Amino acid sequence: MFYQLYEMNHAALGPFRAAADVTKLYFQNPLNPLSHTSYGRSMAAACEVFERSTRRYGKPEFGLKTTLVGGMRVPVTERVVWERPFCRLVHFERALPETRRHRDQKVLLVAPMSGHYSTLLRGTVEALMQRHEVYITDWVDARMVPMAAGRFDLDDYVDYIISMLHALGGDTHVIAVCQPSVPVLAAVSVMEENEDPYAPPSMILMGGPIDTRCSPTAVNKLAKEKGIEWFERNVIMKVPFPHAGFMRDVYPGFLQLGGFMSMNLDRHMTAHKDFYMHLIKGDGDSAEKHRDFYDEYLAVMDLTAEFYLQTVDNVFVKHSLPKGEMLHRDRPVRPEAIKNVALLTVEGELDDITGMGQTQAAHTLCSSIPADRRADYVQQSVGHYGVFNGSRFRAEIAPRISDFINSNARRAPAPGAWREPAAAAAPTVVKAVAEPEAAPAHVATPAPAASSRARAAKPAAPVLPKKGKVSRAGSSETSLPQ
Repeated sequence: MFYQLYEMNHAALGPFRAAADVTKLYFQNPLNPLSHTSYGRSMAAACEVFERSTRRYGKPEFGLKTTLVGGMRVPVTERVVWERPFCRLVHFERALPETRRHRDQKVLLVAPMSGHYSTLLRGTVEALMQRHEVYITDWVDARMVPMAAGRFDLDDYVDYIISMLHALGGDTHVIAVCQPSVPVLAAVSVMEENEDPYAPPSMILMGGPIDTRCSPTAVNKLAKEKGIEWFERNVIMKVPFPHAGFMRDVYPGFLQLGGFMSMNLDRHMTAHKDFYMHLIKGDGDSAEKHRDFYDEYLAVMDLTAEFYLQTVDNVFVKHSLPKGEMLHRDRPVRPEAIKNVALLTVEGELDDITGMGQTQAAHTLCSSIPADRRADYVQQSVGHYGVFNGSRFRAEIAPRISDFINSNARRAPAPGAWREPAAAAAPTVVKAVAEPEAAPAHVATPAPAASSRARAAKPAAPVLPKKGKVSRAGSSETSLPQ
């Protein structure tokens, strides 16, 4: 009933939102003498805060019309190149000569299916497409998918990734941001065990919960304490009429948003109070930054119940992947079968969602990858969102990712039907990028700038660094936290 009550409350507030809009326009009209008074500005600001706090935010646009390539600005066109009921694959096609486009490595960017739309990775796409041909998974709101389209669970997620890699060809590198790190690692494991020639040359896992037993965060502890039955009883609801997905079991976006905001409620309240004051003072730049951030942050989507529950159960409760118990279509997922795919893991020192060591655990699982084709990087002074967005990402993380991708490039069969397994490419040594000057943090809480070091992963047993510190490379190799 919660979903129905939410819809009724949203509809009931419709007339009040309309009245607030009219009042705001009245007090912002330059012909109205009150618009130039503190009273008028206060009324207009209050109406805007009310309207924005009660509206439902739709899916934002990527809005990436151009990019810089080799110092030249070129047009960018979004094209859907693959589509299924629950996902579209969007290509950011740059207006470049064919020879240049074929020279740049293709990258499949797997966006999180965890509540927000893929546009949350707008900054990630913007940085990567200066050097690569970028494709991104554009997940569909489960509320908008009819029941006739069937289920979508964790097995389907893995199958979708494999299908996309087949469609794009075996020369496509894959990057997983946060939640998809587990299904991406599972997909690559399945492909390598099957000697699939379309397996990616390299796999980059960024802030992903591979093993949530390492440095457990509040999110991890909540899932472990409550258990899967609690989530099934309390957060799964049916989509109400008149949405296209009427009667589908989902984890609603508004519940997810409430969970997100409750983790830092004081900061969100302060941000809205500051927004109100910026409007009164006429600080348009600061007010616009607030609008841009919350237009993205408050836009959420529903997840299918089966996918959400399986993810919580496998990743946060049972820890199926690191224990060697994860199954895909009733077959064991074996990361140790990965031999020909290079691996880079990226973590944030201040990440309070995916704790330190959780992503690095992939190196322990992927024990068959040669040491010279594995690397781990910890970015200092950034939190979870700073791992894939912001000035530190653009200046320090993105160049390292591009260097890793280019160092592990290989030629592969063109996209098409299944072929006989091709010979694996010879391992390529990963070269570290020269470390740039630290840039101001964009998302994380400001902290003293400190240099970050890329580290080559060591296949030996990992060692957990001391709490609150990032392990540094004392030589060319560094042990990884478990």
